[in-house]
Amino acid sequence: MRPFPVVFHIGPLQVHTYGIGLALAFWFGFRYFAYRLRKNGYPDAWLSTTFIWIVVASVVGARLVHIIANLSYYQLHPGEIFAIWNGGLSSFGGIALALPVGLASAHRRCPTLRPADGLDIVAPVLVAAWAVGRFLGPQFMVAGGGKPTNQWFGMYYAGEFGKRIPVPIIQGIECLTIFAILILVEHSLKNAWVVRGLIGALAMGLWGLSRFFDEYLWLTYDSGTDAVEIASVCMFVAGMAIAPWRFKMRIPISARIAERASTTAE
Repeated sequence: MRPFPVVFHIGPLQVHTYGIGLALAFWFGFRYFAYRLRKNGYPDAWLSTTFIWIVVASVVGARLVHIIANLSYYQLHPGEIFAIWNGGLSSFGGIALALPVGLASAHRRCPTLRPADGLDIVAPVLVAAWAVGRFLGPQFMVAGGGKPTNQWFGMYYAGEFGKRIPVPIIQGIECLTIFAILILVEHSLKNAWVVRGLIGALAMGLWGLSRFFDEYLWLTYDSGTDAVEIASVCMFVAGMAIAPWRFKMRIPISARIAERASTTAE
């Protein structure tokens, strides 16, 4: 199979396929987040402004960390610092900046939404949107593949010689699996218990574990994987430590209903 086109033209306009994929992932995340807010009894009118801040923060954080991790390259090619249409976004950088910005904005615009509840609502959204982004983003960019391979599942990527392990597709499947686990846990608890922070902690731990194996097994040795592997292990350990702690602090669903009624009355 030949590489997917990474750019096409509409008249004189040059359109990068990678950017379209990211835009679709953000759109999906916005719509699904709004749906989950309404499903959990929260308004979503405030989300538009907050989501703009989240998008900006995620792109800035992702690009900044990528540049720092590859500083020697960008010192020699400063003109490419802002060329995000060619790829080069760190997932850890995006999350590190977007989460606090999103939480601060949500607290200001929707005070009834507790941070732990907000994280539980948004965690499946982030994982599902990440899957969409993997399928439609790096899959259509320059040098989007992993290690060279001669196996039947290998794919050709623009800017890379020979077949490569289709890491974006593997990551998308991993994220869909994590998403299914989160939704299953959520549904198993919803009629009996409220466990604030559990879904967010599970998402952090499982995603960190998958990222570690992605970097260790599939990606090239010269892509700065050591730092990513360390960060991934830290996320996994933190998530798996927080999850049982939050489960021990569970409360009956009846107490949650009474709490929400009291908040509404005030």
